[in-house]
Amino acid sequence: MSKSQLNLTRIVLLDLWHHKWLCLLALTVVLNAVAVVYASHVNRQQISKWDQLLQQRDRLDIEWRNLLLEEQAQTEHSKITRIATKELGMHRPAPSEEVVVRVP
Repeated sequence: MSKSQLNLTRIVLLDLWHHKWLCLLALTVVLNAVAVVYASHVNRQQISKWDQLLQQRDRLDIEWRNLLLEEQAQTEHSKITRIATKELGMHRPAPSEEVVVRVP
């Protein structure tokens, strides 16, 4: 039985050697299929990362717009006047309290 198995192995190897181009072609097809699967996987990862970056850009854009609105609200003249009078105790000086400084 051992001899027949050895003989069968020899026959299979000789047959593969006889069809070496066909075996090489089959191996090339399998390697190409693996490469396609890998490329698809990498492509999906990159698309997912791209989508996350777009979402982050949108969040940052919304935050920037909110900051612009807050800046405009903070620089309103009435708000500055209210903060100066209520929180800082400032008031507009009377004409008699004004001092003019001249540079020589």
